[in-house]
Amino acid sequence: MSEKARQKTAIVIGAGVGGVSTAARLAHAGFQVTVLEKNSFTGGRCSLIKTDSGYRFDQGPSLLLLPRLFHQTFEELGTTLEKEGVELRKCEPNYRIWFGDGVDFEMSTDLTRMKTEIEKWEGIDGYERYLGWLQESHRHYELSVEHVLLKNFTSLADMLRPSFLMHLFTLHPFESIWTRAGKYFWTERMKRVFTFGSMYMGMSPFDAPGTYSLLQYTELTEGIWYPVGGFHRVIQALVDIGERKGVEYKLNSAVSKIVLDDKGLRAVGVEIEGGDVMRADVVINNSDLVYAYTSLLATSPSASPTPYAESLAKRPASCSSISFYWGLSQKVPGLEAHNIFLADEYKKSFDAIFKKHLIPDAPSFYVNVPTRVDASAAPEGKDSVVVLVPVGHLVDEPSAAKKKDGIVADGPTTGGELKGGTTSETIQTVSPYRQPGVQPSKVQDWPAMIALARQTIISTIQTRTGVDLGPLIVHEETNDPITWKQKFNLDKGAILGLSHSFFNVLSFRPSTRARKGSPFLDGRFGGGVLGRLSELVGDLGRWDRDIKGLYMVGASAHPGTGVPICLAGGKLVAEQVLQDLRAEVPWEAKKERVRRVGKLDKEERPMPLGLDSEFMSIVAVIVWAVAIYICAVIYI
Repeated sequence: MSEKARQKTAIVIGAGVGGVSTAARLAHAGFQVTVLEKNSFTGGRCSLIKTDSGYRFDQGPSLLLLPRLFHQTFEELGTTLEKEGVELRKCEPNYRIWFGDGVDFEMSTDLTRMKTEIEKWEGIDGYERYLGWLQESHRHYELSVEHVLLKNFTSLADMLRPSFLMHLFTLHPFESIWTRAGKYFWTERMKRVFTFGSMYMGMSPFDAPGTYSLLQYTELTEGIWYPVGGFHRVIQALVDIGERKGVEYKLNSAVSKIVLDDKGLRAVGVEIEGGDVMRADVVINNSDLVYAYTSLLATSPSASPTPYAESLAKRPASCSSISFYWGLSQKVPGLEAHNIFLADEYKKSFDAIFKKHLIPDAPSFYVNVPTRVDASAAPEGKDSVVVLVPVGHLVDEPSAAKKKDGIVADGPTTGGELKGGTTSETIQTVSPYRQPGVQPSKVQDWPAMIALARQTIISTIQTRTGVDLGPLIVHEETNDPITWKQKFNLDKGAILGLSHSFFNVLSFRPSTRARKGSPFLDGRFGGGVLGRLSELVGDLGRWDRDIKGLYMVGASAHPGTGVPICLAGGKLVAEQVLQDLRAEVPWEAKKERVRRVGKLDKEERPMPLGLDSEFMSIVAVIVWAVAIYICAVIYI
């Protein structure tokens, strides 16, 4: 038997960041890996849109955060970002945040600039409180990386690890980002500045666990970076590494079914659209997790979803977006590489998105101008602009809907008749009476809704910055909840997968090992918290709770969404595959960096910071009390 024939084989479904990183790691460990991708490009949402006229847009992510996870991935594959030709440029300032009252706030890694900005609104004491917030967020960041992102949670028992439990309350998972920010920032303006980052997790700051302050912490301490050539440059480097190690990429190859053995206990391969079957020792799914359980693991194309698939579909999902990709005829002043426009009705706009699943009347939104850090994103003297407007994920058709000129509304509208989104209308003018937005239903007239959102955004940018982008747009493309769903099989068009509330993370999040459904447990208590708890508790006693040889990686599996988090997920899944097959994990054998310690570098740790002064205070109080007691005894 040839050496190649003795290789373990793996099939990866989907060439998103989780898929390509897992493929590269398994190939590095000696597997023969094939990646099947339904689209004609790699990267999934982390891909590029290019035009013949020279404009380039990041279709999804445009900020590189948590750089240590990127560097770690490449180093464990025996290379570095630099060796792979990936150039990272630091974005400075991080953001310019625009408010409706004409004020803008500049966020930066430069402490001098942040001191000036914060003291402007919070006074001299405000900067000290900012440093306190950084300290708390530092703990959130370091503890999350060590005990959550780089650790697997395969069952409820994993949440009982002492190393995790001892830090649970330090992570503040039961308080919101907004509540924690309020401990340090006392003005409404600063609370908004230090909470909008929850949008990256597809959550409202009023609901997102306080732990996620780590996102803005890494921006403020490690910086925001941009890969020259677009974010996909990082993904392409992982593809290149994988191909050098033998990974085969098959594009335009949609998988229609994950093939199980006769007993449904083990994955043995996949069926490609057209009927061809490919077999492998292990299958790693990087398509949308809910889609995989609902469609790829269905017993037949016409079969109803399993109770477990239905319970997953009922879980809270993240938001969707309307994303605009604009090529401008000239450079525009005033806008930085990253800009945030915050809604005046901050809480109401988030409630509209995450509780009512609407396209809000006046949303907060993000504007990226990549040409500020990478001139190659547009022809010389011109700008590329990406606008991301968070909106509710897709919902079913409104039950009592009225449909006028293609736009669905739940009741009477303001602003007269619906005209399909003419340039004089905004979302607010067509919103149903007493409803702060429009439902993003599957029957929505999306061209009309996009036109309304477009006018809302252009009007807001012009009002706050003085720049009218409308006449400058010479190239335009869009994504909306429908296209996100169709292009990437995203359940409900939710761009960040399942929600990241406490009962949707850790052991509560779908496991990286595919779960075999249970007719006795699944769906008994619905898709809510009680249903998830009953599944987890019941699974503790099941010997057949996993589908052998099938693994899940990506935004809706543990550890969660975001490019660096999915890289961490790729590491966890690759290690799990190798451990299940009792194979060596090659990157574990790498020697840890030895810190050079010279005569001047030896540590002499004092009493814990703060305890020395506290100890002396206690001693002083005791001495004072004893002195008073002695005096009392003598003189009384």
